[in-house]
Amino acid sequence: MGADPQVETAISHWAPRLVANGVLLADFQEVTQKIERWADWCAAWSDRAALHEQLGREALDNGYRLSASEHLSRAAVYYHFAKFVFVYDLDQMRAAHRKAIECKQLAIPHMRPPAVRVEIPYLDGFLPGFLRLPEGAIRPPVLIMIPGLDSAKEELEAYELPFLARGMATLIVDGPGQGEAEYRYPVRGDYEVPVRAIVDWVVGQPRLDGTRIGLWGVSMGGYYAPRAVAFEKRIKACIGLAGPYDFSDNWEGLPELTREVFRVRSHCATLQEAKTHARTLTLKGGIARQIECPLYLVMGKMDRLIRWQDAQRIADEAAGPVELQLIEDGNHIANNRPYAYRCRTADWMAAQLGLRRL
Repeated sequence: MGADPQVETAISHWAPRLVANGVLLADFQEVTQKIERWADWCAAWSDRAALHEQLGREALDNGYRLSASEHLSRAAVYYHFAKFVFVYDLDQMRAAHRKAIECKQLAIPHMRPPAVRVEIPYLDGFLPGFLRLPEGAIRPPVLIMIPGLDSAKEELEAYELPFLARGMATLIVDGPGQGEAEYRYPVRGDYEVPVRAIVDWVVGQPRLDGTRIGLWGVSMGGYYAPRAVAFEKRIKACIGLAGPYDFSDNWEGLPELTREVFRVRSHCATLQEAKTHARTLTLKGGIARQIECPLYLVMGKMDRLIRWQDAQRIADEAAGPVELQLIEDGNHIANNRPYAYRCRTADWMAAQLGLRRL
């Protein structure tokens, strides 16, 4: 018996992403080959995550802290991919998510360089994040990194490393509808509101250079970041990967699974309500024309989730300088061609924030 349509959708849309962001190819093949029902997805990935978690805990017990951080970070990624679109069973999803958070928290003090957990004041609570400073850096510039609809801070290390290596501090934050914050705060189109809170926090940190702040976003975050810099002028440069111009314009072409994830993380009762809410995620009404800082956009022309023309439209309307990289054979976020843009965008951001060329 073959896999059910939701399993096939998950594999066809996200296979390159899982492998590009930390899942070992052999693990991906072995786990997905055994999954025939979507109901088994979360458990199957959690079981494989547990193997890496055990390796990490054993290394930690034996004093091999760096090895422990690598094993536990991988376990966190696997637990994340167990839950990332698994809104089929919210109890299973939350359990896997708790394990992702737990494993990454064990890992971060032992990473090189280490990360620290931060909690950024926001509305009546906080937004959780990870802050990493380059080795030996004194008041480095900082790159704020924004996940997408189904990503979270535990997934973004592979994206983060090229920026960190070039001398930027990295601050990865779970915003509204994302990661730890998704249960309390729903998806919101006016993402400049949480970004304003994050920038306020950065400016108040003496170990960071609050005059040199960049912003990066992936997938839905590739909308959030350009939207935020249209209003938040303290940000010096922005990178948007595969973000929509208007999310509702892409609604009908999205997989059923993605629409359901958006419904849950928007705290909507029905898909019709979610579709209406999707209209608030937009750069229409002259918003894109308010983007004045340097902007770098990346889009795969084979993207099956977001139309590549959305990136072209943002580039055409932005008021400031824009670099648009269209990857002819790239899928969503061009995760099948990460070598085409990850180093290049990091070099670009380093230049925008005044770092020397390495």
